[in-house]
Amino acid sequence: MQIDIKPERAIELIEKIARFIAEKKMAPAAIMTIESLRPLNFIASQALYFLAPFAEVIFKPKEYEEFAAMLEKDEYIELLIKRIDELDTELHLEERKQKRKLRKRRINKLKKFIRNLFKR
Repeated sequence: MQIDIKPERAIELIEKIARFIAEKKMAPAAIMTIESLRPLNFIASQALYFLAPFAEVIFKPKEYEEFAAMLEKDEYIELLIKRIDELDTELHLEERKQKRKLRKRRINKLKKFIRNLFKR
């Protein structure tokens, strides 16, 4: 039971999935997983069809089928990876800047402490 997915609907699903992944701070792991499984995307989509009766208990049946159809096409996989990366950068840029500043301060304090140790 395969369905065709319209490009507009695929973009909506990509946005929804990418936002969920980026908000949960799972972007690096998700991108790495998707990239490593890319050669198997058609097989994965077929496995999703096989698991559909069980998954439809948890997920909306139509969205689940559309997601499985989306995984069949490599261009949608590429768009998904790009969007996850964009959203991750967009959502967590300020937080990363703050952590970088904090790390720099700690390193500077440690350097100062070590210099003071050897001055004696």
